[in-house]
Amino acid sequence: MYDKTVRRRRALLAVLVALSLILLTAYFGEAHGGRLHSVQRGFLTVLSPIQDGANKALKPVRDAFGWVGDTVHAKSQRDQLLRQVDKLRREVISNESEKHAYRELLALYKLDNQLSINDYRPVTATVIAKSPNIWYSTVTIDRGEASGVRVNDPVVNSEGLVGKVAQAASDGAQVRLITDSSVGVSARLGKSNATGIVQPKVGDPNDLLLQYLPANAQASRGEYVVTSGTVSSRDDSLYPPGIPIGQVTKVNEESAFRSVDVHPLANLHGLDVVQVLTAGAGSLPANVGRLAASLPPGAPSAPGVGAESLTASRGGP
Repeated sequence: MYDKTVRRRRALLAVLVALSLILLTAYFGEAHGGRLHSVQRGFLTVLSPIQDGANKALKPVRDAFGWVGDTVHAKSQRDQLLRQVDKLRREVISNESEKHAYRELLALYKLDNQLSINDYRPVTATVIAKSPNIWYSTVTIDRGEASGVRVNDPVVNSEGLVGKVAQAASDGAQVRLITDSSVGVSARLGKSNATGIVQPKVGDPNDLLLQYLPANAQASRGEYVVTSGTVSSRDDSLYPPGIPIGQVTKVNEESAFRSVDVHPLANLHGLDVVQVLTAGAGSLPANVGRLAASLPPGAPSAPGVGAESLTASRGGP
């Protein structure tokens, strides 16, 4: 039974193929107005409205399927573009961070050469924590005693003086900024060389006050204030002379001792990389530091412990 069915189907297929060939031969062989052409035109006349109606009826369905396909493709492209944007954003941020760190390190290197701080051994450190209050009086760095960092070591960045080491552990240290109320820095005006003490301005955590200047000291707005290279008490740090601290913003003449408002040059709110000026055993800063520690509380600067002695010891002019 199965073989008969297969044979009948094959015979029917052969007949249909033969009829198709005969009809095609006859169709292409007759004239344009022949019977087969007339039958074709009749079928087209009948089926064309049906086809148009079906096309119009099915167009929303086709459009819906096309919209779904386009939406899925667009979402896939969007997700791919978002991944690319995230990748590029991370690369840009990484590049900017590397450039920023490079600029800071390069500026520190230039500062070292400008100040000629040969008596110190600069240790570069990264700021890993900041004081949580609005005063930003302290920061924590990732270098400590294991790297030669000691209490009272000066701390600078590419812009100028930052502060001094207040506490030191093996692998970290706390830096007290120059805006901290307990910090005082022996400083001088850049033009007149008049010396005084720089301390935080009361009530303004972003500004400093250079006090105890001589009454005849001349100061002007925009003038730079730098470290004097002297110590005034046993708690002082011996900052190398000439480190920029800030610029004069206002001159005060109310008292016998003249004072000026000073705005820090270093951006103390955005510290990332700093340098600790460590002093090796037997170096001039270490010896002078011991001398300063031996001063009685409130004693004036030790004789010879100043910018002149530092300069002379380095063979400068």
